[in-house]
Amino acid sequence: MRAVTVPEPGGPEALVLGEQPDPTPGPGEVVVEVAATAVNKADTLQRQGNYPPPPGASDVLGLECSGTIRELGADVEGWSVGDEVCALLAGGGYAERVAVPAGQLMPVPAGVDLVTAGGLPEVACTVWSNVFMVAGLRTDEVFLVHGGAGGIGSMAIQVAKALGATVAATAGSEEKVEYCRSLGADLAINYREHDFVEELKGLPQGGADVILDNIGAKYLERNVAALRTGGRLVVIGMQGGIKAELNLATLLAKRAAVAATSLRGRPLGEKAAIVAATVEHVWPLVADGTVRPTIGSTFPIEQVADAHRSVDESSHTGKVMLTL
Repeated sequence: MRAVTVPEPGGPEALVLGEQPDPTPGPGEVVVEVAATAVNKADTLQRQGNYPPPPGASDVLGLECSGTIRELGADVEGWSVGDEVCALLAGGGYAERVAVPAGQLMPVPAGVDLVTAGGLPEVACTVWSNVFMVAGLRTDEVFLVHGGAGGIGSMAIQVAKALGATVAATAGSEEKVEYCRSLGADLAINYREHDFVEELKGLPQGGADVILDNIGAKYLERNVAALRTGGRLVVIGMQGGIKAELNLATLLAKRAAVAATSLRGRPLGEKAAIVAATVEHVWPLVADGTVRPTIGSTFPIEQVADAHRSVDESSHTGKVMLTL
């Protein structure tokens, strides 16, 4: 089968489309013939040598996919050969076939085509697990997401808004600010021109109850400053560095919490629980049109380097897809 690997870390030119052995399903796994996958920031970090796959995971890139089940391993129940699915992966999505633990399979939401479905699992599971399962965002609270025009941000805006939160988002251009507003953001902030802490003070609530942050160290102090009493900050990325100073007195005074999580390296049981909760809570919103998949651009797998350049340059809105 054809698959994309990175023999030596580097830029987009380091991506190699070559031949790999076909996967075989182990107990509790299925083999999916891949229709589409998506380029996530984690893929670009892996390409650069900064985000190795967890032990036992495929070295083929790709943290999600959609496609059709072609083989069932032992002890798989509830799925059949020929089912159209999408899936959360630890790796392996940039390939014609991938072995997937059955607990990480998801049905394609009603009304969503198979290719588009390939861009849903990673963002939907990331948003639901962090914003709702970890941070416990509630109706009528204020939610801030950084990078609101990206894949995770565009999903987070829509789901939080659908469930009754006041939604704020940051973005790096006026075009992306308008895009966030079109998705339902009540407050969209161009971070190149405005301080999000000061902008949040203009809301009646004066700050955020929950913040989803992919920047890390660079934003830590300001994120804590932006939290309301009892606020929760969830850090899911380190684009702005890994080390920062935290004023515990500020955190204590606000009775606030800081959590840091990742999805890729979690045990299978935890991933299965997140997948099941996402299907239960988010898929109905997708099926009725309340939440729509946001696909910015689509490339054939042969143009994987161009797809990575688009993500590296942050020139996209929504998800960047690869089709096979």
